[in-house]
Amino acid sequence: MTIRVLLADDHRVITDGLRAMIDGHEDLKVVAIATNGAEAVRRARDTKPDVVVIDQAMPEMNGTEAAQLIRSRREETRVVILSMHSSTEYVKRALRAGANGYVLKASAGDELVAAIRAVHNGRRYLSATLADGLLDRLFDDEEDPVSRLSIRERQVLKLLAEGHPVVRIAEKLSLGRKTVETYRERLMEKLQLTDLPALVKFALKQGIIPLE
Repeated sequence: MTIRVLLADDHRVITDGLRAMIDGHEDLKVVAIATNGAEAVRRARDTKPDVVVIDQAMPEMNGTEAAQLIRSRREETRVVILSMHSSTEYVKRALRAGANGYVLKASAGDELVAAIRAVHNGRRYLSATLADGLLDRLFDDEEDPVSRLSIRERQVLKLLAEGHPVVRIAEKLSLGRKTVETYRERLMEKLQLTDLPALVKFALKQGIIPLE
């Protein structure tokens, strides 16, 4: 049986390389490509792949947010996050959102193929280079502050942290300006933040936006 894969990355050279590698295995086939998180959600709905491989740092919607939507709409579709970040917060948030695997870009090669096969068979997969004992720390009792936010609140948080003005956020999310301002106030209250620089610092620390 061939495992049908949707590949999502905003860099063409990466998708071309990964596609060639994946299609080089008889039991794997890339059936769709997406260049941003929102497109990945739509293509997953339309093509119904067995496994979605998605870059964490995607435009429009990051890999973790996309994974949550993909898995909520079609549980049988498995998701592997491809990321350059190995911190506990990134991995924890991805798995809590419904991702089944987390592979570091530095070791993508054959490890990605192993991850695709593993999650398709109902197992979780983490890159071997992640710190020993990481799994034991993923679901500790300490609450992840981002887990208190709704998907829409996370979207507004990400766009604010990226520097988008309220009017632009309203346009991108098809919301009214006052609605976005309400979301902003609610975010500040929930996260106990006082101003925009504090929000940006929080977003960087929690992996909402990449440190580049």
